[in-house]
Amino acid sequence: MTGTSSTRRFRPDYTIPPGETLVEVLTERGMSQAELARRTGLSTKHINQVVLGTATLSAETALRFEFVTGVPAQVWTALESAYQVAQTRQDESTRLEKQVDWLHQLPVAELIRRGFIRKDAPPVERLRDALAFFKVASPDAWGQVWAAPTAYRQSRAFEIDYGALAAWLRIGEIRAEQSDLPPFDRTKFKDALPRIRALTTLDDPEDWLPQLEALCAGAGVALVIEREIVGARINGAVRWLPSERPLIQLSVRHRWADIFWFTFFHEAAHVLLHDRRRFTIVDGVERADADNVMEHEADDFAGRILLPRTFDARLATVRSQAQAVALAKEAGVHPGIVVGRLQHDKTIPYSYFNRLRTRLAFTDD
Repeated sequence: MTGTSSTRRFRPDYTIPPGETLVEVLTERGMSQAELARRTGLSTKHINQVVLGTATLSAETALRFEFVTGVPAQVWTALESAYQVAQTRQDESTRLEKQVDWLHQLPVAELIRRGFIRKDAPPVERLRDALAFFKVASPDAWGQVWAAPTAYRQSRAFEIDYGALAAWLRIGEIRAEQSDLPPFDRTKFKDALPRIRALTTLDDPEDWLPQLEALCAGAGVALVIEREIVGARINGAVRWLPSERPLIQLSVRHRWADIFWFTFFHEAAHVLLHDRRRFTIVDGVERADADNVMEHEADDFAGRILLPRTFDARLATVRSQAQAVALAKEAGVHPGIVVGRLQHDKTIPYSYFNRLRTRLAFTDD
């Protein structure tokens, strides 16, 4: 994978004022600064300040230089612009040197491993890589845009590392930007859910994942499966891209296929039921109690998609693996879905029937 840092080019750490080029031109033409001043109508002092780089070479001055030297005004203004940018970049480096401690809030080692920050770069350049990765101009701006997502699912068991969470969300955004999708079609996505549900019967992700991605993409939904960054405590998230397409991002954090499928349909519910396009809805971290209704709706949607209410009475009576397999076959889902539901409902202990559940892994595990 190639991260954002691979597009960076060498930048010199020195600046050349356009006055140096002016001196060379005057020398070639055998003209003194005083003579240039007389011919342009500018003061000798001003010409000298341009030469020293202490006075800005304005567009008007560039036009006057064009008449006298024959060098196009655009050349002079381009030289001045490049000089000003270089000067500002040097000032920026000084400012950034005082802000490198901000990197401690980010999972820098993981972003290096995934190719978004250069491994051998000095601290200031790593800071630049991080800002470019998040598409912000300063750590303060990062705080406004990325420091805390706007909606969280309640889970008080762990403390969340918001730098890790923000990095994980940003990677998902980058992956989604690489997809060429049609406009979002709510009806088409809703109609695709039964076919997606049928994929739960397949064990091998190589069989079901391409189909899942295709069904989502066909409805204009970006699906990104990205390994969790330690500390993010994230199962999944939904956000709306600038293209007005929804992004469902999943981490496969717990590695159980039944949890993966429940999380997918939970996020699908947010897409279909909670059209909050200005929000990032995060599943797996602490959130305000006021948002519980939205989360309960998504949980109920996911649960009823996988195992409709008509199976509730049967679920309560399952006490053996054979019964779980039989119910799953009747419902048209993987047995692991039934086991996961039984464990969640505390009908059976979490240690029971796990051989019926499927474990997922990333290819580089």
